[in-house]
Amino acid sequence: MLAAQDRQRLSIFLNRGTEMSELKLEAKSFFDYIENGVLVGSRCLNCGHISLPQRYICPKCKSDQAELIEFSGKGKLAAFTVIYVPATEMLAAGYDAKHPYMVGIVALDEGPRISAQIVGMDLSDPQKIMIGTPLKMTSLDRVMGEAQKKVLAFEPAEME
Repeated sequence: MLAAQDRQRLSIFLNRGTEMSELKLEAKSFFDYIENGVLVGSRCLNCGHISLPQRYICPKCKSDQAELIEFSGKGKLAAFTVIYVPATEMLAAGYDAKHPYMVGIVALDEGPRISAQIVGMDLSDPQKIMIGTPLKMTSLDRVMGEAQKKVLAFEPAEME
């Protein structure tokens, strides 16, 4: 459930009372929600287009009428790659040629797609990883600069 404070911030923005500094804070809120295990986006009140992360101007119809929405965090693997030569921050997280990691595109149940690290998969034989595998949102602790942050990730969903 979205906090009353977030609904109030969005309401202020839609009523044209938002300063640019507040707008930056709003954009940052996507990552704040991830820290709390919640995946948010926006729905255009004019055409119904869903954006992830949230946008305050609809990319489809250019309307500025939007509402913040919470996603289920469930989806399916749409595409992936296994990375054996990591970026510097991933080296610091312990990944290398002998310890690769996986990044994928997840098609959320609500429609949007998002790129994130995929964990909990057997990377010893990537050809066995199946497109369409059910996934659920999780987060990973990652050191960023001096701070430790939670970043968006997905893991296999338990079959029901």
